[in-house]
Amino acid sequence: MELPLVVGVDGSEPSLRAVDWATDEAGLRGLPLRLVYASLWERYEGTSLAQGLDRPSEQVMAEDIVDAAARRAHRRDAEVKVSTDVLPEEPVSALLRESRSATVMVLGARGRSAIAELLLGSVGLAVAARAHCPVIVLRGSHDNQAKSGTRQRIVLGVGEEPQNSAAVRFAFQEAETRKVALVAVRSWRHPPHETTGHPSPAGEPAGVHEQRATDTLDAALSEAAADHPSVELHRRTVEGSARKALLDASATADLLVVGAERRQGHFGLQLGRVAHAVLHHAACPVAVVPQRMRTR
Repeated sequence: MELPLVVGVDGSEPSLRAVDWATDEAGLRGLPLRLVYASLWERYEGTSLAQGLDRPSEQVMAEDIVDAAARRAHRRDAEVKVSTDVLPEEPVSALLRESRSATVMVLGARGRSAIAELLLGSVGLAVAARAHCPVIVLRGSHDNQAKSGTRQRIVLGVGEEPQNSAAVRFAFQEAETRKVALVAVRSWRHPPHETTGHPSPAGEPAGVHEQRATDTLDAALSEAAADHPSVELHRRTVEGSARKALLDASATADLLVVGAERRQGHFGLQLGRVAHAVLHHAACPVAVVPQRMRTR
């Protein structure tokens, strides 16, 4: 049984653009599309949307929202099988449960108002930090489409993932499905005083650090590259912070893929700093792929 691609909708324009993007993605993957609305969003956003519609019932309004999203998906691609559901619970819990039986989850970056933007940003971060499937947040100018992006490349951020990690496999599969190039990026630094787990002699040349980054990149990619020989792969090592390297690369990408480097903190599971930064500032959609969990 094929698990669906799930989209969280709320009636906002960003969530409808997410429906467009996800419909393309479902068509590319040959997957069903599931559109869900967590009805308790109205507790936070108020009933302003209902005013003028002469439909005070939250349930009726929620059904209208998912029905409109479904019609939009059908207009986008009539071949994609679409289902809808209204979930009478708060959004984080609803979306996390949906992620257990989803191939991918797609979320818009903002909601219907300035207050909602902050709220839904928090929801998006919470879902990305704890979801059981990859979560794609539609940041940046993505032209509302997945199947024929204008930049013709996917960027993969390679951190300390093990060989053939979930993020690496996801990025290769996306590049193969879309028939675009994959650019794998690994950052490196040459600090004046070593603080990593690999201390080196004073005055060690920068080339040694860059070579380590190259070796890490090769090890992370080797198995997936062999499994996807049709993917045009470019390896890039960049001096500086991972955050800056990936944000710069996102300006020329249709999708940025990073691993969800989860840490157990005082407030539950939290994303690592790099994933958190690109979700806020990337110039293209960001896919956060579940990885191993770290403690601190």
